[in-house]
Amino acid sequence: MQQDELTQIKEAIPENCNGFRLDKALATMFDQYSRSAIQQWIKEGLVTLDGQIEGQKTRVREGQSVVVNVPAPVATDSQAQEIPLDLVYQDEDIVVINKPAGLVVHPGTGNPDGTLLNALLHFDESLSILPRAGIVHRIDKETTGLLVIARNDRSLKRLVEAMQKKQVRREYLAVISSRIVAGGTIDAPIGRHSRDRTRMAVSERGKPAVTHYRVEEKFRAHSLIRVILETGRTHQIRVHMSWKGHPITGDPVYGKRLHVPPASSEKLVKTLRAFKRQALHAETLALHHPVSGELLSWTVPMPSDMRALVDALREDAQEHAIT
Repeated sequence: MQQDELTQIKEAIPENCNGFRLDKALATMFDQYSRSAIQQWIKEGLVTLDGQIEGQKTRVREGQSVVVNVPAPVATDSQAQEIPLDLVYQDEDIVVINKPAGLVVHPGTGNPDGTLLNALLHFDESLSILPRAGIVHRIDKETTGLLVIARNDRSLKRLVEAMQKKQVRREYLAVISSRIVAGGTIDAPIGRHSRDRTRMAVSERGKPAVTHYRVEEKFRAHSLIRVILETGRTHQIRVHMSWKGHPITGDPVYGKRLHVPPASSEKLVKTLRAFKRQALHAETLALHHPVSGELLSWTVPMPSDMRALVDALREDAQEHAIT
């Protein structure tokens, strides 16, 4: 493999990885890459620890220098598909889209096509040579809102680095099935559920995860909250809020049974029963442009179904003189 086919990443082993196996430490430090890919790179001698090639079971120490030579991506074999995209911003380096509910981000089991990745390949065929067609981060199928996509290697590398350094601000709006009076911070690691591998859970063996939230509006038995992610684990907001006892309204995986306040109007009951997805929306995205360095920010309103849900909860609170 030629040197120009590699992208070199240099980091020091952080405190939270002290004592980990090398493969686990790298999977924690660089969670944009799969653990299986990292293990393969270690086997191929593409990883050095303090300048030495080590095995994946080698225990690491805080402060050690690790170098990962990431191989150039192979063109994706996914097919381009003409799927409408709601483009919020685009230039030659990045694209920002407003993802609708129901659109899966990456192909996978049960979703081989019809995804955002397929739509992006139709929008710009040159994205086929980038890992995941330039998708830097993702949101769940039924979550709506903003995503940034890199259009070239330089932008991809810099955006990934910005994500790692927590320099990308992501704010969500969520309706939770609890009436809370104050926000807070949830600092609890997230990993695969011990029994159901399709779910995530708070686990001591998981990766660090930090979620900040504050109350935007209180209703009788629900709240509209603003959530700011410090990390970006799979299902993070849904898992953290459920673990805290404030599940996202409509969440079919981490939620609870339908939560209807007593003496609710027919409109509210109907609206709550009809809302079959998590009421979660990636409203705001802010980052420094990967090439120009300019600070950019975008905000998109809640989709119509979530606005209708909030309106119905607000009307119900007003009818019952709740403030």
